Amino acid sequence: MTEFNKILIANRGEIAIRIMRAANEMGKKTVAVYAEEDKLGLHRFKADEAYRIGEGMGPVAAYLSIEEIIRVAKHCGADAIHPGYGLLSENPDFVDACDAAGITFIGPKAATMRALGDKASARRVAIEAGVPVIPATEVLGSDMAAVKREAAEVGYPLMLKASWGGGGRGMRPIFGEDEVEEKVLEGRREAEAAFGNGEGYLEKMIMRARHVEVQILGDAHGGMYHLFERDCSVQRRNQKVVERAPAPYLSEEQRTEICALGRKICAHVNYECAGTVEFLMDMDDGKFYFIEVNPRVQVEHTVTEEVTGIDIVQAQIRIAEGKTIAEATGKASQDDVRLNGHALQTRITTEDPLNNFIPDYGRITAFREAQGMGIRLDGGTAYSGGVITRYYDSLLMKVTAHAQTPEAAIARMDRALR
Repeated sequence: MTEFNKILIANRGEIAIRIMRAANEMGKKTVAVYAEEDKLGLHRFKADEAYRIGEGMGPVAAYLSIEEIIRVAKHCGADAIHPGYGLLSENPDFVDACDAAGITFIGPKAATMRALGDKASARRVAIEAGVPVIPATEVLGSDMAAVKREAAEVGYPLMLKASWGGGGRGMRPIFGEDEVEEKVLEGRREAEAAFGNGEGYLEKMIMRARHVEVQILGDAHGGMYHLFERDCSVQRRNQKVVERAPAPYLSEEQRTEICALGRKICAHVNYECAGTVEFLMDMDDGKFYFIEVNPRVQVEHTVTEEVTGIDIVQAQIRIAEGKTIAEATGKASQDDVRLNGHALQTRITTEDPLNNFIPDYGRITAFREAQGMGIRLDGGTAYSGGVITRYYDSLLMKVTAHAQTPEAAIARMDRALR
């Protein structure tokens, strides 16, 4: 068992600061990396040490440079690297590079990531594990006539999905054969730009659906807990906008069922660290269908932390140090993980609602935070005088409200946002 002294955070903004807070409470030193365009980024100044990366590279390419991040980690003597979410967090080559450098990657193994990070491969794992999946094609080839035949076999309407990555990138609804070629090519270009891999597949679209996901923690000793579920059905352009825990429309029997399915697929691949298993719930018949596994911490993890009292990032770190889930969470068994109240999360962004929600940029001249009982703020670049560039995500801050009833949590969120 290894105790980390220094953790490098291979990310920026809100999630980098979130990880630094968790590490700081554990008495561990933190290291930030930043691109030239991010030199005024708040995460740079929250860390114990900070290093510029990616000289001569683009603003995003710098954070995607495995070589640069490993160079800094070795230079500063970091024991471990936490990838956060996005960027390199789902890249198995990055895990391999950490292993080769003798630095612990705080996350699942590379083999697990390869099995689950590719959505098409994850479907096969789900089928092997006996978890229901939505009818879909295999990974699409370049022969468009063959793609149209496969689409017809599954049946319209369909959803095009990128095999790698998340966040709705590369997703396109397809309602008929006349839309197939244009949307498949369009989706491939977006996925290629976002993840460096344009692979995708077609999946049957469920018209009346809820998006429900299960938070999982697994350790290297065969232990596995679920931390219940979240609802992420409120989305815009396939990006989650409001997240809730627990899902208020599930019966206790449905909650037990979906959490068991989440554990089942992760147990099948001996999953380690934090991960999220995502499902669609067909509101017409109440059935759950596996979508994908996100092998990392999620943007919306805060709502689960609020209703379970478990710090997911600290649990990730302790599991990576070799501890059991019981040691990592302070919960002796799955039965000791209990729900306490209701939480929801919203995102404060720079998007302009009068201009099709296009991300805005410039200097923040004034900023006032919401405060008060039951409100949690996870900030990244939101402060008076802060400079928002055009290069990165438009997220400024996450607001999480917690109360004993859904109505009270919603009221707190409403007050905080106003």
